[in-house]
Amino acid sequence: MKKMLTVLLIGCSVIAVSAQVNADHLLCENKINPVGVDMQQPRFSWQLLANRSNIQQKAYEIKLTEGKKTIWNSGKVVSGQSVQVSYGGPALSSATKYAWQVRVWDDQEKESAWSAPAFFQTALLSVSDWKASWISPGYTEDKLRASPLFRLPFKTEKKVVSATAFITAHGLYEARINGKRVGDAYLTPGWTSYHKRLQYQQFDVTALLQKGENVVAVTLGSGWYRGTIGFTNSVNVYGKDIALLFQLEITYSDGSKETIVSDRNWKSSTGQIVYSEIYNGETIDARKEKKGWDLQGYDDHEWMPVMVDDFSKNNLVATENELVKKHESFKPVKIFTTPKGEKVIDFGQNLVGWVTLKVKGNAGDRIVLSHAEVLDKQGNMYTDNLREAKAQDTYILSGSGEEIFEPHFTWQGFRFVKVEGYPGELKPENFTAVALYSAMEQTGNFTSSNPLVNQLQHNIQWGQKGNFLDVPTDCPQRDERLGWTGDAQVFSRTATFNMNVNSFFSKWLKDVAADQQNGVVPFVIPNVLGAAINSTGWADVATIIPWNMYLAYGDKQLLQQQYPSMKAYVESIRRIAKNDLWNSGFHFGDWLFYRPEDDNDGRAAVTDKYLIAQCFYANSTSLLIKAAKVLNQTDDIAMYSALLEKIKTAFEKEYLTPNGRLVSGTQTAYTLALNFDMLPASLRQQAADRLVDNIKSYGNHLTTGFLGTPYLCHVLTRFGYTDIAYKLLLQDTYPSWLYPVKMGATTIWERWDGQKPDSSFQTPGMNSFNHYSYGAIGDWMYRQMVGIDTYTDGVGYQHSSIKPHIGGGFTHAAASLQTYYGLLSNEWTITGDSIVMETVIPSNTRSTIFIPSSDSSTVTVTESGKPLSIAKTIFTDENAASYVKLELGSGHYRFTVLQSKEVNSRKDLADYAGVYKVEGAMITKIEIRYQKGKLIASIYNNSGDLEPVKTDRDQFTSPDGSTVHFIRDANGQVAKIKMGSLGMVFEGVRQ
Repeated sequence: MKKMLTVLLIGCSVIAVSAQVNADHLLCENKINPVGVDMQQPRFSWQLLANRSNIQQKAYEIKLTEGKKTIWNSGKVVSGQSVQVSYGGPALSSATKYAWQVRVWDDQEKESAWSAPAFFQTALLSVSDWKASWISPGYTEDKLRASPLFRLPFKTEKKVVSATAFITAHGLYEARINGKRVGDAYLTPGWTSYHKRLQYQQFDVTALLQKGENVVAVTLGSGWYRGTIGFTNSVNVYGKDIALLFQLEITYSDGSKETIVSDRNWKSSTGQIVYSEIYNGETIDARKEKKGWDLQGYDDHEWMPVMVDDFSKNNLVATENELVKKHESFKPVKIFTTPKGEKVIDFGQNLVGWVTLKVKGNAGDRIVLSHAEVLDKQGNMYTDNLREAKAQDTYILSGSGEEIFEPHFTWQGFRFVKVEGYPGELKPENFTAVALYSAMEQTGNFTSSNPLVNQLQHNIQWGQKGNFLDVPTDCPQRDERLGWTGDAQVFSRTATFNMNVNSFFSKWLKDVAADQQNGVVPFVIPNVLGAAINSTGWADVATIIPWNMYLAYGDKQLLQQQYPSMKAYVESIRRIAKNDLWNSGFHFGDWLFYRPEDDNDGRAAVTDKYLIAQCFYANSTSLLIKAAKVLNQTDDIAMYSALLEKIKTAFEKEYLTPNGRLVSGTQTAYTLALNFDMLPASLRQQAADRLVDNIKSYGNHLTTGFLGTPYLCHVLTRFGYTDIAYKLLLQDTYPSWLYPVKMGATTIWERWDGQKPDSSFQTPGMNSFNHYSYGAIGDWMYRQMVGIDTYTDGVGYQHSSIKPHIGGGFTHAAASLQTYYGLLSNEWTITGDSIVMETVIPSNTRSTIFIPSSDSSTVTVTESGKPLSIAKTIFTDENAASYVKLELGSGHYRFTVLQSKEVNSRKDLADYAGVYKVEGAMITKIEIRYQKGKLIASIYNNSGDLEPVKTDRDQFTSPDGSTVHFIRDANGQVAKIKMGSLGMVFEGVRQ
């Protein structure tokens, strides 16, 4: 196709030569001023700030100091690297605070000033650094296993310069010094594969100490370690004991040091937390509170001496990921009485955390809070889907005036709370719902001109918040809350847009590797379900997430860390494959795919599980090859490249007919085969056509489950069917992404129809209303709709791609992402005859930008309001879409595409696509398809291309002389069709 694109590029924006560059936003191991860095070569990152565009770093210099002493100076290093630069100095000391600064030289050889100092503190780098002993309660526990209390008074006779606490537990802990809480983290030490990897936390507690008498006080809870875990109601999975390990390193002003440790000098007792389990909730009896027990002067002569235990310290590791903390809080939006007469509070958002309440009453008054995600069709609390989880918190009053209650070692997933036993009226000011999740930085945002899609984005983000609670759980409310591998891998790329999950997944992936059994990956990590079984799409977490983290963050170290795990997983499949086919074993398959209740004509979208397995086997092998190339594993590249060819050949022989039909004709089958390039190139487009025909046969509904859904819209866009992808995105009847939104969802559901149109429910045995897997559509919204992506020659968005796909009747879409280099964003807006696109590219990066256009469009490019002269390319992609292609450095750009009248009718052709119902005529419908940049009209089995009439936006003609006129409604949306053909006129209404 000949292009007549005119690009107006005049003038040049010139910034003064004196422009200054600075290094800012310093990170060590992906965090700001971290405490507890347990590596000898920590990595440093920084951003370049400048008052000019197109800035690149040419060199850097880092210096590291301890106090006034310089430990290391890199010297001037000629390099553009500004992310994850490794320390290269002498060995670091344990529990030591270091300061570091960086200065840079830009592409004009301008030298920056030294940055403001940033800090990090090392962890205990050797097991021998631990002087503390494990201690456990010295009393006999009751049947409810009340939370133990530990305390130790100690003295400091000198001025304290610094004090650092190192704490972990078998169970969960909360620590206090002199009555003040240590840190603001909850559910510590978090959940790992405890026998192999038990995290400890490190806190700067200098401000909590005082000269003279001090007291350290710690409360423990059973938590994941020995509490009820998993839908099998297992207890004591990691041990029956509950124990504390505490070490406090104090440095005085005279340079001397002292260490306070957990040992036989501590005492133990119980207090007001008389019961605490993750699934069932917590009971606090304020009458049993030992007032002042965490302060000096308390009389503990009735407390029992602790027991000293010989538990291992070889499994101790410093905390790598962000800790669980309190975040948003919610006040009641409604307090009401249900038809059953129950008092219920609606907090307006399905969240994960707990309720804090204030109350005055008599000693012994008992308040019970019961949690639920939804109401039933009568408006009562619905808790059947919690299964065995009681999800109740109980507070027993002491009667000592106003009392404040909140749990310590449990959490719930809820929107609604039933309140029983509260003395007096339920007032909004006395109840607050608090959200808990790992304190990951929110990095991404998305918005559009469609309110329902914006709510979908909200639901995606809150699904992630609720389930990224130290581990990526499947759901937060029922008796499960496990680190299901399949859920995590399908959502992982979407997760990288919403929040910085680099450290979160790095920590969890270490547990994946730790819990692998001869390469085989368990269903859940940490594994509490027993023997490991490779289920395709679940076990592939071992390869998919490491590669996604590498793409999103450029974290080569994480890829190196996980490479043995990746390789072991692929080898575990190869051992059992027969003739290169993975056609054995148990598989979950395309979990929760579309299944009508009364399926008499085979409408259930059942996909052959071994076909799926073969696709993922190929994908994991492909990802292993990619990782091997990054890590220069030359022997593995050759070996696994040969294996991949065999896997694909075996797939073709087993699952593909010569004409390109798959043995399973489902959306998932074609989506996976196309996404993982399982088909010969010559058969891919026809396979995409079959996929689209299948989607249409379901009335433009998806039928995919957990494994097909993440890739469905990506495949449609790749093969020229972005219009169909938009139809699926905007579909609002079951099954679809927007159906739950229209039903009032505030998070992503586990099932497409968790709650049915008549407000009845799916099976309560598995029906979570906060289950992020289907939120994987967010990846398509960010990377295709708005168009923000990264190239593999500059992972971590050092070389970004900006290529939006406009359609679906949207007039606006925008997304932003805080990368390690700075803010990367893009937004497009349609106004009248123009498309305006604004793009921000961070310093020290470059971007390949594709500006949507049409034949004969006029494109102007400005930066900071000034016309910009730049190199350009007229580009037509594989689906005949037209773009202006630009290569740009950092800056804030505005692109304006002016559509001439001749081409206006060709803009957004996908808007016309659809089925138009015809009444009272010899035909019943007219179908308009958009494919590869063209409109195609179909009546009966006849079809023909439509050509736009240049002088009329909505008028088209076909080669046989037919005319088509589209009619818009009051909102400017295409609503009707009027078609003249063979002397007859047919009118239809868009369905």
